[in-house]
Amino acid sequence: MMETKRVFMVEDDRNFGTVMKAYLEINKFNVTWVKDGLLAFKRFKESQFDICILDVMLPNIDGFTIAREIKESTPDIPIIFLTAKVMKEDMLEGFSTGADDYITKPFDSEILICKLNAILNRNKRQQAIEIQTEYSIGQAVFNQEFRTIHIKEEEHKLSPKEAGLLVLLCQNKNKVLPRDKALKEVWGETGYFTTRSMDVYITKLRKYLRDVEGVEIINIHGSGYQLRIDEEIE
Repeated sequence: MMETKRVFMVEDDRNFGTVMKAYLEINKFNVTWVKDGLLAFKRFKESQFDICILDVMLPNIDGFTIAREIKESTPDIPIIFLTAKVMKEDMLEGFSTGADDYITKPFDSEILICKLNAILNRNKRQQAIEIQTEYSIGQAVFNQEFRTIHIKEEEHKLSPKEAGLLVLLCQNKNKVLPRDKALKEVWGETGYFTTRSMDVYITKLRKYLRDVEGVEIINIHGSGYQLRIDEEIE
């Protein structure tokens, strides 16, 4: 029997939300629906979910803020924005929160179901992969299993996408990691907005590693990225 996936949906439009909840349940999803942004994070913490679907324009607290709160407490959970806000700036902000997708209304319901299943299946495959435990990055130690970077006495906890990118960079250290390869393996697709989202995560990784001597992540114009490590320091 197929496992029922638990969806956390935040949507203030009652008519749209009613139809959406019914459609998801027909497609074997268990839906918790919240209508007010102020209540969203409280309700999220009360249960466990497999994926979130968030509107952006909500009463009291907007969807971007809710997404950041959710990611801070539960970095692993996938998030899809489903919204009428179609401006490029809004899409970029949505991806900057760590969202996996940004879908604008009106949309194709069947495509939404396909995207939900694709994201959930990708996460399941990632969790099932047997992983190497540690990578040395200069004087830093990256533990893939626990998604942590130890730098001297400091420990930084990484999100799944940050860790996925860093694994690929470590596996290709001092070589070029092609942009499309990283997008396909970590995001499952290539495109303008996923590319911009990856750029945000690369910036975060640079911030973690900025104080590690002899280590830098550089852009290779038109190709991708390179984790450059001074082998004399290693």
